[in-house]
Amino acid sequence: MKSTPDLFDAYEGGISVLEPLFTNYGGRERFYGEVVTVKCFEDNSKVVELAGKPGHSRVMVIDGGGSLRRALLGDMTAAKALANGWAGFVIYGSIRDVDELGAMDLGVQALATNPMKTEKKGIGEVDVAVTFAGVTIHPGDFIACDNNGIVVSPIALDV
Repeated sequence: MKSTPDLFDAYEGGISVLEPLFTNYGGRERFYGEVVTVKCFEDNSKVVELAGKPGHSRVMVIDGGGSLRRALLGDMTAAKALANGWAGFVIYGSIRDVDELGAMDLGVQALATNPMKTEKKGIGEVDVAVTFAGVTIHPGDFIACDNNGIVVSPIALDV
């Protein structure tokens, strides 16, 4: 995969760059795919549900409202997503099980870590536009992530 700086240079004006708030926690440092969005707050029920479905090399973009109080992704859900073919996660919120996630061939970008799991209330929305880090991301957009940052495009990129 091309680096995000190379993608920015190639598609300047046609892609958006998320503010540099995220840290790369997954074992796959560069990842790319079509976006599936989840909007949830301190409840990862929809994340777990989607991780159990075929990922088709897509990236789950989770708007957790920026909350750092509860982890929206842990090792068991990540392992399920990996087994189902997801490329990775971009999480506007926290994760846990950092060492285990770092050992998986899965992309994970998030704001922070917190050992506290979420409550499971079944609350959340899937396939809705989400806005964070200065960018609105739509279901079906394409996202590329690496240690340089995160770029989003409404069209598929030549990665």
